[in-house]
Amino acid sequence: FRNPWRHAPPDCMDLADSVLQGERLALARLITQVENQTTAGRRALDRLFPHTGKAHLVGVTGSPGAGKSSLVNKLALAFRHPATGEQPRRVAIVAVDPSSPFTGGAVLGDRVRMRDLAGDPGIFIRSMASRGALGGLSASTAAVVQVLDAAGFDLVLIETVGAGQSEVDIARLAHTTIVVEAPGMGDDIQAIKAGILEIADILVVNKADKTGVEHTERALRAMLELARPEKMPYTGSQHSPQHEELDENEWWMPPVLRVIATEGAGIREVAQAIRDHGEFLRHTGLWVQRDRERLESELQTLIRSVLMYRWRRGVSEDLYQDVLTRLVERSLSPYQAVDELVGMPVE
Repeated sequence: FRNPWRHAPPDCMDLADSVLQGERLALARLITQVENQTTAGRRALDRLFPHTGKAHLVGVTGSPGAGKSSLVNKLALAFRHPATGEQPRRVAIVAVDPSSPFTGGAVLGDRVRMRDLAGDPGIFIRSMASRGALGGLSASTAAVVQVLDAAGFDLVLIETVGAGQSEVDIARLAHTTIVVEAPGMGDDIQAIKAGILEIADILVVNKADKTGVEHTERALRAMLELARPEKMPYTGSQHSPQHEELDENEWWMPPVLRVIATEGAGIREVAQAIRDHGEFLRHTGLWVQRDRERLESELQTLIRSVLMYRWRRGVSEDLYQDVLTRLVERSLSPYQAVDELVGMPVE
C-alpha cells in the first residue's frame, strides 16, 4: 500500500507562485505534480488554497454518447464570446476519461474533440484519467480544480467519465451540476435508478434534432415534478438546504433545455441558466453552504486515505496475509477479521 503523497523534487512552491502570476506552463507542470500526489504538489496546494473559492464550478455528467464533450466545447466558446454587454470569462476545462482496467491507460482524447478552443489564452484544457476511481471522477480531480481556481479562472467546467449509475460524485464537487440526456438512449428509467435527476441543477436534452426528443423532455419534466420537495427550496443537488423561509418564487426548479451541441443551437440558453443558477446560490446563501459541504467531503476523503496508509504501515504483512487466508477459508468472518486487524470491535 503506497504513500498517497510520494516524494518529488521540492520545486513546486516556485511553480505555485508562477501559477498565481498566470503562467500557463507552470500551471500544467503543477497539475501534473498534483495528479501524481507528490509531497511537493501537496505543499503547493497548501500555498494556493487561500487563493481559491472564487471560481464557479460546473459539473457536466450523463451517459456515454450523450454529447458531454460537444456541450462543454460550445459552452466554453459561449462564455469566452458572450452576448454584447457581458464580460468574457476565463474558462478551464477538466475532462476525466476512463482508465482501462487491464492496462491502466486512458485515451485522453477530449482535447482532440475541442479543437475549436485551441489557441485561446483564456481557455485551459486538462484531460485526466480516472485511474480506477468510481463515481465519474479521478481521485485528484478536486485538487486539480483547486489549482485552476487559484489560477484565476472564472469558470471551471468538469466533464465526468460518463459512468452512468455511479456518477453522482460530481454533485459534491460542483456548484452547478448539468445532466445531459439524449433521445433514443433508453436513459429515462436509468436516470431514476441512478439518482441522476436528484443531482441535476440543469437538465440538457442534447441531439434535439433526433426522433423522440419530445418524449424525453416530457419524461424528464414529469420526473422533476414528482421529485420536487413540497416545503423547501429545490436545489437539485440534494444538499439539505436549511432555507425553509424562502418564498416559493425563490425555489430553484431545474430547467429542461433542448440543444444541438454540434451545431451550437440552444447553447446560449444553457450558459444563461448557469449564470442564473450561480446568482440563485449566492442570493440564497447556498453558495457558501455548498462550499462547506464540498470541503467537508474532501476532508473526509483525505482523512480516510491517510488513516488507511498509517494503519497499513502499522500492520505486519504476515498478520495481514494470515487473516486474509482465514477469511478465504471461511474460518473468520469479515467483521472478525476487522476486529483482529484493527484491534477494536466493529459496532
